[in-house]
Amino acid sequence: MSTGRVTTEDEVRAASDRFYDALERMANGDAGPMMEVWSHADDVTTMHPIGGREVGWAEVEGPWGAVAELAGDGTITRADQLVRVVGDCAYELTTEKVSFTLAGERVDTEVRATNVYRREDGEWKIVHHHADPSPEMLDVMAGLDAGA
Repeated sequence: MSTGRVTTEDEVRAASDRFYDALERMANGDAGPMMEVWSHADDVTTMHPIGGREVGWAEVEGPWGAVAELAGDGTITRADQLVRVVGDCAYELTTEKVSFTLAGERVDTEVRATNVYRREDGEWKIVHHHADPSPEMLDVMAGLDAGA
């Protein structure tokens, strides 16, 4: 029987939903919502399935927009989600199922992902996103680099 009370884990799951909604919007050419779900602190980090590592908001925000410019017709879903809360931090383990067009090439892949969230001013923000490298995405990016 549900008490109707929202738990901290529920709040983190809602933050995850916002992140994955923003990720799917990015896979459809719109990086705007991604800017809203992230902390803008100097300690945020990413390691994307297209490679690379970004540290600090000034670096983290760039790849989202760059990929959005190349992306379209995307869907991203999660499977096997696990959320753990530790004080004002939380982490999520999940598998991302990704299908989108990247630089004119269709990409269908599945990667494991870890996301870290932190409560800032009463709101859960993502502070780290890590996904396994995707050979399919890396091939498309290598083709772009070769054509440059």
